[in-house]
Amino acid sequence: MTLLRWLLAALLVTAGVSHLTWGRRGYRIVVPEWATRMLRTDKDAIVVGSGAVEIMLGAGLVALPRERARLGAAVAAFFIAVFPGNVHQWRTRRSAPLLDTDTRRFARLLLQPLLVVWALAVAISPER
Repeated sequence: MTLLRWLLAALLVTAGVSHLTWGRRGYRIVVPEWATRMLRTDKDAIVVGSGAVEIMLGAGLVALPRERARLGAAVAAFFIAVFPGNVHQWRTRRSAPLLDTDTRRFARLLLQPLLVVWALAVAISPER
């Protein structure tokens, strides 16, 4: 299970870096208008914030293996929290980096529950 934890960490850090660099502008369209009103901020701040959280969660999974249960649960909660943005993107049919077709946007929706399960598996599985 150590490999699964490291792979999840790599995915999170890579996604987080993309939110802060090359994908930053494109990810803004994934943010629903209601999220900016609810959080009282703009789309760019939400994209940057979510990227920073992804990097911190990924780094935590590597640096704090004894906290994998809490961190895995936090990662699962994060994946659930960002799911409305994925739904918004699919419903509005707007392209973002790597999600430029209806098929890819829909596949992203199906991927989200698998990411949640992956994070929970990391949280509950013993290290070897």
